[in-house]
Amino acid sequence: MLKVNKIVKYLILSDIAFWTGWGLITPIFAIFIVDEIQGATALTVGIASAIYCILTSLLRVPIGMFLDNCKGEQDDYLFLTVGLFIAALVPFGFIFCELPWHIYLFQAIYATGMAMSLSGWTAIFTRHIDKGKEATEWGLDATFLGFGAGISGVVGGWAATNFGFVPVFVAVGIFGILGVILLLFLRNDIKGIFGHGMRFSLKEISRKDQEQK
Repeated sequence: MLKVNKIVKYLILSDIAFWTGWGLITPIFAIFIVDEIQGATALTVGIASAIYCILTSLLRVPIGMFLDNCKGEQDDYLFLTVGLFIAALVPFGFIFCELPWHIYLFQAIYATGMAMSLSGWTAIFTRHIDKGKEATEWGLDATFLGFGAGISGVVGGWAATNFGFVPVFVAVGIFGILGVILLLFLRNDIKGIFGHGMRFSLKEISRKDQEQK
């Protein structure tokens, strides 16, 4: 049997939960915009997609540089968890969207959350991947995500057809929050254990550096 360490396992499980949820709406999101948003056209869909892709791309490198310049993993874990939580709330926001700019706003929020989360996720995953199993464990993540998104795409299309978009968005949000909850199981396994509550303290890092010297 293939064994992976705890950190890699929970990162993959969180990924599966989150992206399986988003797989429910990915195939039908364009239909939702055109059918449910006032004055929306195919151009609205294109702009919404562009906002997410461009903003995520613009934020990834600056956030990555910031995280790389911070010692320890507290910052990586904080950005991973908080960013994923922000992204998980976005589907609930879609329920209340009526105009194109509402969609654009939530796409920008989603992009910001994902840029934070992906930067932290890749840093921790790369650092803790089992030596000699790099290709296998990256493959596990990609494989399970593909299966989850593929199956949920069918389920999402069926659910939207039979029950409407609102229940689908609620389900997406619940899956996203589940992904965040799974990350909390790693709280004490990340290098640099948090104190009371989730916090990121430059003062604490400075004190530890002085102690080591």
